[in-house]
Amino acid sequence: MRIVRREHRVLVQGITGKQGTFWTERMQEYGTNVVGGVNPKKAGTEHCSVPVFGSAKEAMEAGGFDATVMFIPPLGVKAAALDAIEAGAKTIVCLTEHIPVQDVMYFMAAAREAGTAIIGPNTAGTATVGECFLGFMPAFNERIFKKGSVGVISRSGSLATLMCQNIVSAGFGQTAFLGIGGDPILGTTTRDALEALDAFEGTEAVVMVGEIGGSMEEDAAEYAATMDKPVVSFIAGGAAPPGKKMGHAGAIVMGDKGTYASKKKALEAAGVNVLATPSHVGDALKEAFGALKQAS
Repeated sequence: MRIVRREHRVLVQGITGKQGTFWTERMQEYGTNVVGGVNPKKAGTEHCSVPVFGSAKEAMEAGGFDATVMFIPPLGVKAAALDAIEAGAKTIVCLTEHIPVQDVMYFMAAAREAGTAIIGPNTAGTATVGECFLGFMPAFNERIFKKGSVGVISRSGSLATLMCQNIVSAGFGQTAFLGIGGDPILGTTTRDALEALDAFEGTEAVVMVGEIGGSMEEDAAEYAATMDKPVVSFIAGGAAPPGKKMGHAGAIVMGDKGTYASKKKALEAAGVNVLATPSHVGDALKEAFGALKQAS
């Protein structure tokens, strides 16, 4: 996957709805290069000072786009995603939750075949700090996002907001945030996001916010072990009783796989600092950056 930058052209599918309108205006104010929107019923009109098209294909033919962000109801996501994939979108940010599983499987397979990267479903979006954001993470709030050198990954939007606020409160800032989403079937895994941030310019450390269930954090630990940059992690659900499911559909524990203990063990074996609470992130980053200075 690639991280969306200021120069990338962004399409908003569902731009004329209440949420689509509000967040398109916020994205534009922040610097996101929104070039158009999609609503088949309002094709040929203008909304948020950009043209509205009948489909993503029409938008691609009219001037093109690189990434699309979808403010689409659950039952409309499959058609909207296939439209964007067939149009040639390089990246799709799928914010919607409660999409039928068979629909997700179908458009994920189509995306893989076409080489389209999908972030989500059920994500709060992405932010490249100081440049652009796609979705509904409050990149414009300087108490939560400030330009710096820490990349952030999270399955949870609310926990990500808390973690980013703690990072800024501790005197640090972020390069980019990638919200991978909380569903069981995701287009971008924790490892995918970790690799992207490891390669992203200006990123000197990465903070991962995970949760019990699945094996994404264990898979990411394998890559973290190869990194020169420090990685700090918080895993939600450490105090959950055995067999307890978290709020996200992806947070399902199978036997001894996906447990807090298995994730913590894998991450610590890879040299990742696993935090007891999100409030410890500032101290962990100070320690990590201090160690980097000594090493250099």
